[in-house]
Amino acid sequence: MLRYNVRGENIEVTQAIREYVEKKVGKIEKYFNDVPEANAHVNLKTYSDKTAKVEVTVPLPYVVLRAEETSPDLYGSVDLVVDKLERQMRKYKTKINRKNRRTQGVEVPQPVDQNLWADLSEDDEEAELSASIVRTKRLSLKPMDAEEAVLQMDMLGHNFFIFEDADTNGTSIVYKRKDGKYGLIETD
Repeated sequence: MLRYNVRGENIEVTQAIREYVEKKVGKIEKYFNDVPEANAHVNLKTYSDKTAKVEVTVPLPYVVLRAEETSPDLYGSVDLVVDKLERQMRKYKTKINRKNRRTQGVEVPQPVDQNLWADLSEDDEEAELSASIVRTKRLSLKPMDAEEAVLQMDMLGHNFFIFEDADTNGTSIVYKRKDGKYGLIETD
């Protein structure tokens, strides 16, 4: 069962807004056989230019659902975010089903891209050394395969994702390349 943490910035979260958010975000529960215990973190923001931004994050045991949307109407933003979350869930369930079907048959191994590292020029190295850390995040690595990690990365909207490789038990990184394809960095 989802528990909701609805927070507003520059807006008072009324009972009507809370009920609307819970009703709409609750639609994702239909994608689960047994609805897991999870907190749905919902941030509502209004800006001086009369736009409203809605961010929803739902950390689940094997996937983190995250979406954000901005529109002129708060309720419209909630609807758009829920549509994104539902697309993510359908995509995730489709990938899981395909993976299950593939493991029942013969699986063709994927080649590993050997050109993962780009050479840095001296200017790039100096710029990296002088960079200051402005934000720190802590995360717990969950065992998964590279395909699941790419799915997680896409759902979060990030350019890279760190995960524990279920096959090797090592830490690995998937990232999105400039050509739109994905790369994998494996550690020893």
